[in-house]
Amino acid sequence: MASEDAEILCKLETLKEIRSKMLQLEKVKARLKQDVETTEQENVCLKEYREEMDMLLQEKMAHVEELRLIHADINLMETTIKQAEVERNRSLEAAKRMYEEVCPLKEHVDQLRASIGLEKLPSLEEEDDRITPQYFEKQKAEWATDQTDPPIPESLAAAAAAAQELQVARQKGDTGRGFRQQPPPMKVRTTISYLYVKVKSDCTLIPDDGSTK
Repeated sequence: MASEDAEILCKLETLKEIRSKMLQLEKVKARLKQDVETTEQENVCLKEYREEMDMLLQEKMAHVEELRLIHADINLMETTIKQAEVERNRSLEAAKRMYEEVCPLKEHVDQLRASIGLEKLPSLEEEDDRITPQYFEKQKAEWATDQTDPPIPESLAAAAAAAQELQVARQKGDTGRGFRQQPPPMKVRTTISYLYVKVKSDCTLIPDDGSTK
């Protein structure tokens, strides 16, 4: 009778430890999935930013007189891309750390469950097919090809210089005159501002429980 009581107590202690470890496992898995989702969304944002950058470069070639305004938008977009790359890479590294933590933890939980006749938990790949050992190295390899910026054509550099000279000449010509209303920005600036606000808004809609930063 005493041995049966001891065995029951032992199983209860094991169940208690399983419950504690499973709670910890679920929290780590939730953070892992959130970091992976953040990485994917930041990657989508980067693609849209680069598409907008290509449009801006085409506008620069077609409208020399508006290069000063477009340059301001490009500087803003370059800063946004760099910030997005930093955030994406930070999310990937955090996801990798969570993956390295969750794997041994899951193995431990599976061993505990097996010791009392319970089935193993589903694998991470079964829950989310993106979470594999190859995911992290694949992402780094793919992103490495995006790091090289295309060279600026000589004709574009000459056009930028011409636009700067034109702006200086206009400023000199306006000296001593009354107020002169500036021409409205070209349509691309409105498009950029809208896309910038929309994309960054979409990227910040990820739920944050305060544990991922």
